[in-house]
Amino acid sequence: MLRSNYLLAALGAALVFSASPALAQDAADRTLLATFCDSANIKGDTCTHAKGYPASGKRNCEVKLLKDRFGGKFIASSNPLLVVNYESGCEARANDDGGAAVFELVKGSTSFVGFQPGARVNECVVVPRGEKQDSLVCLTGHTGQGYLEGGVAQMLFARDYGKGIGIKYDFPLRATDSTGAVGANVVTCKKKPPVYFQLSKIAVGPRKETVAFDASFADADVFKTACGKGFPKPKETFGTLAKGDAYVPEGSEKKGWVVIDLAKRKVEPPG
Repeated sequence: MLRSNYLLAALGAALVFSASPALAQDAADRTLLATFCDSANIKGDTCTHAKGYPASGKRNCEVKLLKDRFGGKFIASSNPLLVVNYESGCEARANDDGGAAVFELVKGSTSFVGFQPGARVNECVVVPRGEKQDSLVCLTGHTGQGYLEGGVAQMLFARDYGKGIGIKYDFPLRATDSTGAVGANVVTCKKKPPVYFQLSKIAVGPRKETVAFDASFADADVFKTACGKGFPKPKETFGTLAKGDAYVPEGSEKKGWVVIDLAKRKVEPPG
């Protein structure tokens, strides 16, 4: 499936085959940066003053392109897109200090179609949905007050009223690791299992329109113990558990491989 290779092809075969990988990457970065940055402001993989950066005001907002980049036909009956992870000092911690820059390949040339602050694309896979469209599915994560909030997000692309392209999240699964907040993971006993704590290593799944990843979770057996006699209390805890919650200390959770059917938005039982 396409990643950034289609963009390199657009830059010309001579660039790909005559230059070292490092030089080819530098040239590709410069070509991308030039779509929203004056040449004098391009320093390696960074634009020191990105034109039209959202909410920049009078600030000089730098944008550093990272190596995470994913290409595909993310809008049906449209041109291929390239989505590039970036960092910017103009973004707050709430937006994970960056976002995604979106480019479009039109008749062999690359055009910039928008910044998406907060839409970080650093752990993603491109999943074919047929001949005319692909899906971009990513693991997400954000820490707040000791809680690591994660999830599996299908990135939904759509054109706005102008030439820009926006991205929205569709979450078929979410996870919360509370170790940093209370000293261990917890379950709320009135909820139904499974409850997910951590997600990692996303990959294209074993069947059409599926993704798979590793997960730590609490299944029915873990719930039964935690909400019954209880696991041994962790050695170090913070604060007091809410009524109806129970500890799941490190090593007491289950681990397995999880598959999501994107077409049905169905999370299959962990294996």
